Amino acid sequence: MTGCTRRLPLIALLLGFTFAAPVPAEEAYDPWPGLVQDIFGNRPMKDGGDVIGIEMPYRAEDAAIVPVTLRSKLSPADSRRIRSITLVIDRNPAPMAAKFELGPDANVTEISTRVRVNNYTDVHAVAELSDGQLYVSKVYVKASGGCSAPAGKNAEEANNRLGQMRYRQFAREEAPASRVREAQIMIGHPNNSGLQMDQVTQLYIPAFFINQLKLTQDDSPVLSMEGGISISEDPNLRFTYVSNGAKRFRAEAKDTDGHVFRNEWDVEKPGT
Repeated sequence: MTGCTRRLPLIALLLGFTFAAPVPAEEAYDPWPGLVQDIFGNRPMKDGGDVIGIEMPYRAEDAAIVPVTLRSKLSPADSRRIRSITLVIDRNPAPMAAKFELGPDANVTEISTRVRVNNYTDVHAVAELSDGQLYVSKVYVKASGGCSAPAGKNAEEANNRLGQMRYRQFAREEAPASRVREAQIMIGHPNNSGLQMDQVTQLYIPAFFINQLKLTQDDSPVLSMEGGISISEDPNLRFTYVSNGAKRFRAEAKDTDGHVFRNEWDVEKPGT
């Protein structure tokens, strides 16, 4: 056997090690078990494939405004209802993006908003049902840098629009007599994450965001949100609900600096 022949197994072994490189520790680490403990107190969760759907782009075009839609998948014949939905972006600096509480009589079946995504990550939607059980679904999103991306508006423009609200309604395919409505609430607010840098001073901009939002038809709860730094600039919620015949739709928002913003609209004449 020649020297070259004797060295072939060794070369093959070395090549094997070269091509079978270990998975980076950051990719191998799964934060979800720890988040289940921190956010949900280690409560057991069931597969939510037939309960709650979550839709996001696999590869985000802009990590600072990634669209997400949460949709109830419960059968109309199911006597249970969704009480709340918690949106968790696993690898964000503050993973709990938002918790939505659904009004008991509003029959909210779909919620869409825009979020920041800071790293390639799993995103979980956890629904708590009226039977007290938790159900979870997830998607994977490729995006990075969303929480530190510069604001889309300068500070003066953002301050001039602070707390301004708009309410819109959208036509539905159901018969005119249907009480199902689709609406949208938009709030002017920088929703600073605390990780963005002022391009002039090179200092970090303090966190400043909408952390509470309550929507009602007259005084009957439709939807409320506990928000965090992952909700994008100028928070935007689009949702479905069932009208109870109320003439006024109301919104109240609070931010981390203690500002309170309120507005209401004629249901038949939505707008600014």
